[in-house]
Amino acid sequence: MAQKHRGPKPFSNCDDSVQDEPIWMWATLRLERGAKEKNHLLYKPYSNAIIAREPTSLEQEIKEIRRSGSNRDLNSASEFEMSDIFYFARRGVESIMDDEVTKRFSAEELQSWNLLTRSNYNFHYISLRLTVLWGLGLLIRYGFLLPLRVTLAFTGVGLLVFLTSIVGLLPNGRVKNYLSEKVHLMCYRICVRALTAIITYHDSENKPKNGGICVANHTSPIDVIILASDGCYAMVGQIHGGLMGVIQRSMVKACPHIWFERSEVKDRHLVAKRLSDHAEDKSKLPILIFPEGTCINNTSVMMFKKGSFEIEAKVYPVAIKYDPRFGDAFWNSSKYGMVSYLLRMMSSWAIVCSVWYLPPMFREEGEDAVQFANRVKAAIARQGGLVDLLWDGGLKRGKVKDTFKEEQQKLYSKILVGAQEDRSRS
Repeated sequence: MAQKHRGPKPFSNCDDSVQDEPIWMWATLRLERGAKEKNHLLYKPYSNAIIAREPTSLEQEIKEIRRSGSNRDLNSASEFEMSDIFYFARRGVESIMDDEVTKRFSAEELQSWNLLTRSNYNFHYISLRLTVLWGLGLLIRYGFLLPLRVTLAFTGVGLLVFLTSIVGLLPNGRVKNYLSEKVHLMCYRICVRALTAIITYHDSENKPKNGGICVANHTSPIDVIILASDGCYAMVGQIHGGLMGVIQRSMVKACPHIWFERSEVKDRHLVAKRLSDHAEDKSKLPILIFPEGTCINNTSVMMFKKGSFEIEAKVYPVAIKYDPRFGDAFWNSSKYGMVSYLLRMMSSWAIVCSVWYLPPMFREEGEDAVQFANRVKAAIARQGGLVDLLWDGGLKRGKVKDTFKEEQQKLYSKILVGAQEDRSRS
């Protein structure tokens, strides 16, 4: 179920377009009215409406605090003033109340009800009509759609394993590559239909080509089949056991995917060498990489790891934006296992998303890998209507690195040292 469109039309705000679905609009209004009558808090308070931040530097804010507190400028002040503490205390409280990182790892709550109980954290019994409507939806989703989708999913995965194993027996050449491409596309498209995915592809003339690297924002494991159902890619990943291992071993027989052992993943030079060798071969499929390294809830794009941008290859950015009204595609791996996540996906109404193929980008002269990665990330965020964040997605499971703290300490030290040097010159 894929559509193709041209043009960079941005993804519309999902909450603003609820009126397009009369049933959902009626259910949402009835839910809000019932919650008001029972004095229930229907939606979680969103802290962004409380805290208004302006893009100012540390030096500017310290100057403003000193100027308002003691009527002295930074240059005329002593090395340290007690009023400086207010800046760090305020920023600390803001970070606690409005943590722009942690909230990217939990599902975005809808401001409308889509007849899925999980779409609102505080859903309560409101009326008999709403309950009957929800029950009918439950019967359709679990009694009809779920069994059909599970059957399609097993069919797609089974065919992928069987047919790629057969194609892998053929000698390398054009026939094998042709059959491998057709098998992969067919099986991925069956899997897409198992999710009732409705995908709109934009600007297909910019689709990744052989000898390049495709990078995209990462929301869900299904990002792979969303992209691969419109074109073949060489996958990159760690070797797994069990069913996933069987799938990986069969796929690599038919197509040169790049699988790493657990010990090899830690060797950045080995990974970069294998990626570079693959990208240099114009006969091989483009490499598909998700530089964030973890799933983000499709409201933002977080830091891109620089490894894939150190390679001298053409980079094809791709922006993926899901519509959470029909089903939330975000995988909160800290809360749900893969089986329960797929069950939630297959019991949703549908998975609706838009995919934008952006023009290829090259690393400019004098630009390092980090700068190039940030430039690509900004382009993806801008096209997909996502928030561009500098934070590392690794904070989902780890603590803030000491380097972030040291960076703030260095900035404040430079302000004090600079003021002292100015006084000594005068």
